[in-house]
Amino acid sequence: MYRNASSKNLAILGEFRKIAESLFPQGSKPSGIIPSKQKPDLAAAAGFAQALGIDTEYRRLLKVNKNTAEMKEFLVHFQNNLDLLIQKTWVEKADESRRDKLQDEVSPFMTMIIEEQYPQAIEAFGAILEELAYLFFGVQSAKDDFTEYALRIDMQMGLFWWYGTQLGRLYKKDKAAVYNDEYLWAVLLIGICYLTNF
Repeated sequence: MYRNASSKNLAILGEFRKIAESLFPQGSKPSGIIPSKQKPDLAAAAGFAQALGIDTEYRRLLKVNKNTAEMKEFLVHFQNNLDLLIQKTWVEKADESRRDKLQDEVSPFMTMIIEEQYPQAIEAFGAILEELAYLFFGVQSAKDDFTEYALRIDMQMGLFWWYGTQLGRLYKKDKAAVYNDEYLWAVLLIGICYLTNF
């Protein structure tokens, strides 16, 4: 879903702009990759979760070991909710195959999370969000002003879709991670928490 969109071109309110820009810093190379000297900011991830209204659950889950029953139960809730969002989306007959294909992408994505393959999971999640946006908003989701459109509907929802467009900044096209796994998980958990409560 990464479209090399700069938050400078978005109508993000001032109170959220600093949070958004600290989560996905500007000044990246033309390929969209942040220079390796850029330090990840876990506080920025927590601030972004707060802006989305999911900070209590996010902070709690960030401290939970990924191999515990609590985390596994949460991931089951996420997968069930994502499946439900996909299945219950009304689409034209011509788009049913897209919906079915997206449904098939959920299980491999969950495997990436469980196996802690975060660069691949970030990339897969970006693709899932792009298709999910299409199912919700149709061709509007592919337009350059989609994030601004979503922000006008609801600020938190717009921030979430903007987040989806920025995930490509966190990995290189050759699948080498720009950031460490701790940060990639922190950023990925934002989207997981949001969609679990969507």
